Order: sequence, then structure tokens, then C-alpha cells
Amino acid sequence: MMQQLLANSYLFGGNAPYVEELYEAYLDNPGSVPDNWRAYFDAMQHVPAVDGSSKPDVAHASVIASFAERAKHGPIRNVVASEDVEMGRKRVAVTQLIAAYRVLGNNWANLDPLQRQERRSIPQLEPAFYGFTDADMDIVFNISNTYFGTETASLRDLLHALRDTYCRSIGPEFMYISDPAQKLWLQERFESIRSTPTFSSEKKKHILERLSAAEGLERYLHTKYVGQKRFSLEGSESFIAALDEVIQRGGEKGVQEIVIGMAHRGRLNVLVNTLGKMPQELFAEFEGRHGDDLPSGDVKYHQGFSSDISTPGGPVHLSLAFNPSHLEIVNPVVEGSVRARIERRGQNDPSQQVLPILIHGDAAFAGQGVIMETLNLAQTRGYGTGGTVHIIINNQIGFTTSDPRDTRSTLYCTDVAKMIEAPVIHVNGDDPEAVVFAAQIALDYRLEFRKDIVVDIVCYRKLGHNEQDTPALTQPLMYKKISQHPGTRKLYADKLFAQGTVAENEADDMVKAYRDAMDAGKHTIDPVISNFKSKYAVDWLPFLNRKWTDAADTAVPLTELKRLAERVTVIPENFKVHPLVEKVLADRASMGRGEMNLDWGMGEHLAYASLVASGYAVRLTGQDAGRGTFVHRHAVLHDQNRERWDAGSYVPLQNISDQQAWFRVIDSVLSEEAVLAYEYGYSTAEPNTLVIWEAQFGDFANGAQVVIDQFISSGEVKWGRVSGLVMMLPHGYEGQGPEHSSARPERFLQLCADNNMQVVQPTTAAQIFHLLRRQMIRKFRKPLVILTPKSLLRNKEAGSPLTDLASGSFQTVIGEVDTSIDAKKVKRVIACSGRVYYDLVHARKERAQNDVAIVRIEQLYPFPHKAFAAELKKFPNFTDLVWAQDEPQNQGAWFQIQHNILENMSDGQKLAYAGRPASASPAVGYYDKHYAQQKTLIETAFSKLKGFIQTK
Repeated sequence: MMQQLLANSYLFGGNAPYVEELYEAYLDNPGSVPDNWRAYFDAMQHVPAVDGSSKPDVAHASVIASFAERAKHGPIRNVVASEDVEMGRKRVAVTQLIAAYRVLGNNWANLDPLQRQERRSIPQLEPAFYGFTDADMDIVFNISNTYFGTETASLRDLLHALRDTYCRSIGPEFMYISDPAQKLWLQERFESIRSTPTFSSEKKKHILERLSAAEGLERYLHTKYVGQKRFSLEGSESFIAALDEVIQRGGEKGVQEIVIGMAHRGRLNVLVNTLGKMPQELFAEFEGRHGDDLPSGDVKYHQGFSSDISTPGGPVHLSLAFNPSHLEIVNPVVEGSVRARIERRGQNDPSQQVLPILIHGDAAFAGQGVIMETLNLAQTRGYGTGGTVHIIINNQIGFTTSDPRDTRSTLYCTDVAKMIEAPVIHVNGDDPEAVVFAAQIALDYRLEFRKDIVVDIVCYRKLGHNEQDTPALTQPLMYKKISQHPGTRKLYADKLFAQGTVAENEADDMVKAYRDAMDAGKHTIDPVISNFKSKYAVDWLPFLNRKWTDAADTAVPLTELKRLAERVTVIPENFKVHPLVEKVLADRASMGRGEMNLDWGMGEHLAYASLVASGYAVRLTGQDAGRGTFVHRHAVLHDQNRERWDAGSYVPLQNISDQQAWFRVIDSVLSEEAVLAYEYGYSTAEPNTLVIWEAQFGDFANGAQVVIDQFISSGEVKWGRVSGLVMMLPHGYEGQGPEHSSARPERFLQLCADNNMQVVQPTTAAQIFHLLRRQMIRKFRKPLVILTPKSLLRNKEAGSPLTDLASGSFQTVIGEVDTSIDAKKVKRVIACSGRVYYDLVHARKERAQNDVAIVRIEQLYPFPHKAFAAELKKFPNFTDLVWAQDEPQNQGAWFQIQHNILENMSDGQKLAYAGRPASASPAVGYYDKHYAQQKTLIETAFSKLKGFIQTK
């Protein structure tokens, strides 16, 4: 600091040693220097350092100038006057005052349309806090470190400028951002016009028209469909103007695609007034009619929509994501969809062309954990989308809770966004021009810095949570104020009339014109482009109306397999892998030459390699996805002499050939809900990429159950959204306790219906190879849940010869493979799935029970009736069929699969269960008890039936 003080001033030369000596003494003991010098040095402690990325601080420059002026007249050790010290203090105080308003001014902003809260006491925003009095108001200070358009200003004028900028209808928050360039950019945008935009008459009329549309739809529906739920936007109409501004301005600046995610509040308004859904289509939904032939369908305020809207920069494709009533869960789904659209464009800077917009509720933004998880993805390499524009419809009430002490533990609902240093613009919803201005800044900031930004529109909710509520029951005073509020449109119309911007009846004419359009069922926005087709649009037609039984040639010629095997085992020169990995690669090279059976990891690698070589991209994400939780995959090799990601790692699957599709493996953040939702969103936008989410352990999917229930299992029957997402869930009972033994297959099987997804438990390396290839080569796109193994990953019995990959396909059922078993002598068939098969085979050998056949059901759903029936027919004399499983009786496949097994049995044949007893826990925690249960399971499978189900 002292060097900065002395640099480029008269303080160099004869005065410098003395000043340096004083400063050193001050640092050691402030009381050891004269009072006047101590005052200077005290002031210097509050002056920010000067760096090359920001303007020199005014107070800092003032102190230098003061010293320099004194130095002109000779040694300064005795010439510093007390009045100069005081003036220097005031200059520093002015800088502190400016900083205080930039940081705290939003606390005094006029944000609440209902004016329910008293202004907080913040001494730092009062001039008296810094020792200023009325006598100081006309003192002129240098304020060149601001953007108010003048180098100097009186303290009075400076206060007016600061309060106009930070304490009126807009309350910006951004000083916590660590990047000086971003802070200076935001300071300039707000301070240069004092947060008060100047719009043309045409622009103001357009804003009024948007408000009229927003209010008009709600009032029309309120009278036409009395009492029906629609989650009205009344009280928040400025939001429609803000969204319109982001879209139109975005199109003008080169944005070509926008994906919007929002919950139900105001959704119908966005559908009609922003995306251009025909009103008569909405009316039909209110009247119980629908045009989609879906097995389930969904309520109108969960529906998605897409359209192409005209903007000054050309057509913009808008997509409103389908969303259940789980509020913010759609956020990562949108981000995943955006990432897919960005990567489809394949340009150097595609984030400028595809924009995510997320609409939130205030209570949900503060309260839902998926918000934090999604924000945490924003700047990561595998999940970033170039920034998101967040708009909060801040109704100041969450369902029936409006006391901030109950809704959150932070001052603002937006404070969670500070975790990624996203700037926040709080704005009064009753000032539509300020709202539109905030939307402009949000869009521009996102395009400039590729970062998230939040617009917090503070408004109110005119009606209850839905139209059947009576909110005055719980918020009597709040709703008394709301009942007296004339509405944002009326306030703005009166303002424009007073300005002379609109004629006397012009605002009323807008209302009438909108109602006439609604009566006619016409579009409420103009124009909506109907015939536009982007070259980046995906043709989903080939993937619709397919059957899971459709054939898929998944075999790969032996010569190609050997070539691929060589590519996935090659190591670059001067690249040192860990000795354990070196052994894995050497073994894989032997497998690729056909010298030893393939293990699971090699089966996976050859599946991926063959897919990318054929033009199918692969995206594999999850915790430890690169290495694999059980250290089986090693898709990413790490140089033991370097640790930098860009220089210290190598991905063989990215180096198959020059013409290959891309392969990407991502070690995800420690999240299940947001990451799985993200991958689902990606898969719904890109059918030609194999999208895989791998749980670290199968039961980690518990943390993403909302995604599984509301999107993966039911998205197609509710909304017609097709997804080929793959979930890999490690599953297996090896005596490791209740946690991580079970992937909860029973939960997935309970969700299975309408051929909505596939649940598979493969048991060999060849099976995983053919299964993964089938998922892409077959045009059938349904979510695939794979119960992947743990101990079988290295079990040599689960290995497969290379030739099994060069022929055949995925086997939904694997029949008896022991050729020594005489089919005619078989009295009992044991059906099973997963690792327990190998235990059963060993037990049969030990018991020499050659009258028992063992059949593996590899695909649990859709149940392979034909294949299973064909296997049973091979044993014409069997009377007993036992279902054996590792899981407790009330878990696993038993309760969901028994009716499918019975369907394929004949009269007189008996079905019984062999497995662990019913349990509240997925597995026991004591190894000896696990071993005892496993022994009993095997005994039951081979012993005389005690309990059974008799077929018809």
C-alpha cells in the first residue's frame, strides 16, 4: 500500500524515507506516530488497493494528491494541517458511502407493492454514520470511481444518485462477486442511468399490451371457468412483460432456442401469451377434452409446449418443459435438455444460441434442495450451459406461509444464488418498466459472462394458492391490502395516460381487443410462425410407436472387435499409468486377442467403442464414473507423473478413430437428484446419444426418487416425452450390510406398466455388451434400468469369450447351460435373476442334484413371456418351479414377477419362493447372519416345497 501511495508523486525523493519510516512505525504501533499521520494511515487501511482491472479509487487518489501538494513546498513532516487530515477523512468516507450503497442499498429499495414492511435501520446508509452533517451536503467530491456521468458531485447530489440507483424500484445485489470485471459491468449498467430506463412511447405501449394480456387471460378464465384450478398469475403480471423482453432481446442478440422451466403458477399465461398456444385448445382442456391419445395424460397446468416466435433477429424456438407438481424439480431437466441442444450444434460458442430460462417461486427457491444442486452444476465442465436466466415470481407467500421467519433463514429468498456468485436484481413488480429493464440486464449479463443471474420480481398473489382457497383465513391483513390494490395494469395505464403516452380510451381498448381475441379463440401474440423448421431440430418420428421386441443386430465382426480392443488398451508414449491399471490394460489386450474371456469392464468398453465407431455418441456420468466405484472401468487413465486434468489424463474411448462420434465420461458432483434429472433432460432432447447415469451404489437412486417417479417412469404416458436414458445401479448381496446391497428393484418393478421402461439384470460380460448396443441400435427408446453387479465384475464365471460378441444378441432369458442335465429328468426348475445364479449352480454341483434346471431371467420387465415359456417347455416333466432371490421376500422381484411366472406354468405345477424372509431393512448388517440367510436360501431352493402357490 505504501508503495502505491508514494508511486508517481512528489513523495519520492527526500520525503520518501521519512514517510516509509513513519509507516513502518505505524504498522508496528499506531500510537507511536503523530495523530495527524495516524489519521492518514488509518484512512489508508480502508482504501482498496488499485489493480489494473479497475479504476483508481478516488479517496486513494485524493490522499496521494494531498501528500503531493504538500511535498511541492519542501519536507512535509511538519506541514500536515488538521484540516487537511479532516478533508482526507471525508474523501475516504465518501468512498465508503458509495461502497455501502452498492452493497446494502437494496435493503432500502422500494420493492414491495403492498408496502407491508417498514424500512430497516441501516446506519451505514446514513451520511451521519461517516461524520457528515448538513453543512457537508454541498461539498464537492471527486466521484470518478462511479458511473454517474460526472467526475465531481456534491455530497447531496451523490446521495440522490446512489438512492435512485440502489434504493428505488430496483435493488441490485452483486458486490459479492469476486470478478472485478463483472462488478464494474453491473455498476455501469445501473449507475449510468440510475436504474431508471428511458423507453420510447412504442415500447411503453407494448409493455402495457403485455400487462393487459396477462391480466386479461386470468380474468377471462376466472369468469368462464368458475372455481377451476389454474394457479393464476394475477398480481404478478409484470412477469409476462419480463419474459417477453428476454425472448425478444435474446432473438435480437443471436439466441435461436430457448428452453423454459417453471412450476404451475402462471403457466397457462405463459402457454397462451408467450408461446402462442391457441386459446381454444386451452378451453378444451378446461372442459375435459384433449387431443392427445396418451395412456395417462396430465392436468393442463403441467403441460409443456413448443413454438417458433418471431423476433427482431429472426425466429426463436421456444420450448416449455413439462413439469409435475414437484415445483423446482424441472430445473435440472431443463439444463440437461439445453446441454444436448448446445452440443448438437457443435459450434465453438453455442451457448450464445441456446438459452435456459428458469421460473421460480420465492418459497420454493429458498426451500427446495434441488435449487442448490442445480446451481452447483452451473460452472462445472460436464453440466454447464453457459449461464441461466432465473426469474422469481416472488409472491411473498408460500402456500399459506408469509412470515419470512417461517419461510427461510435468510434475508432474501435469493440468497442461495450467492453460492455461485450469481448477481440478483430485486425489482418491484408494480413498476413494469423497471422489471423490463431488469430483464434486459439479466439477458445481457448472461450473454456477456456466460453466468447465471437472478431477477427477483417482488409482487403478490391476488388469489389463493389455487382458485379454491380462501387466503384471508391465514393472511387477513395481507389480503386486505391485496383486495384494495387496483392491479399493476391499471397503475401503469394511469401512469402512461398522465404522461400523455396513451390516449384516454387506449388502455381500455387493449383490454377489449384481448377479450375479443379470446372469444374468437385466436392467437394472442403475433406472429407465431407455423412452418419454420430449424436445421437443428430432431426428427423423433423414427423412434415413436416402436416395440421392445423389435430386432436389433448387436453383433460386431470379430476383426472389428479386435481392432477396437487394441484401441481401448493403447497407452500414449511417455504416459505412466498406475501398475494396477497397467495390469488391467494388459489383461484387456489379451481379452481382445481372444486369449482369455472378457470381464465386465471389457464388455462395457467394447460396447462403447463399437457405438462411437458407428456414429452413436456416448455420455456416461456419475460419481466415480471414470474409474468406476468398484475400480472396474478405468475409462480415464491418469498419468502418475502429472495430475492436471487436461495434461494428466487420457481417455482411450475418445481415440477410436478420426471419424468416431464423441465419448464423454464425467465424474459428477456429489448429487443424485439434480444429476439424474439433468441426464433425463438430456436424453429427451437427444435420441442419438447413449445417455447413462451410474449410481455409485444402487440405493443412491433413493435420493432421486422424484425424478424416477415423475419423469423416468411416467413421462411418456403423461406427456408423450420419449427417453432412452440408461440407469446403472450396482446391486448385489455380498454381506456388506443394509446400505448399498440393494438397488431396490422392487420399486422399479412396481412402477412398470404400459411398457414404460426396461428393468434388466444381466449376468455376463457378453450380455452387457449386447444390452448397451441394443439400447441404441434398436429404435425403441425407453428408459433402461440395469441392475449391475459388484462381485461379478471380476468373477471369471461371468466372463464371456470374444466370439460371444461377434454373434448372438442380448438374451432376455438364459436357459440351462449345463449340457450334462437331462431335460427329461428335470423335476424342478429354479428361476432366478442376478448373482444368486452362480451360488445356485455351485450348490447343485455340490448336491449332485441333476434333476434341477436353473433358468436366468435377465430381463425382468417387460417380461419375456415367449422366451421364458420356451425354456420351460424344454423340461416336459417338471412339477415344481422355485423363484430364488437374494433380496427379502417383500423386496426384490418376487411380488411383481410371480404372476408372470404363473402365466407360463401348466395345471398341477407348483410355484414356491426361496429367499430371505420379509424384512424392514434391505439387508442384515451382521455377516454371520447374512451367511446363515444365504445358506437357508440355497437349502430352500433345492429342498422339498413347504409353501407353494398352486396354479389353476
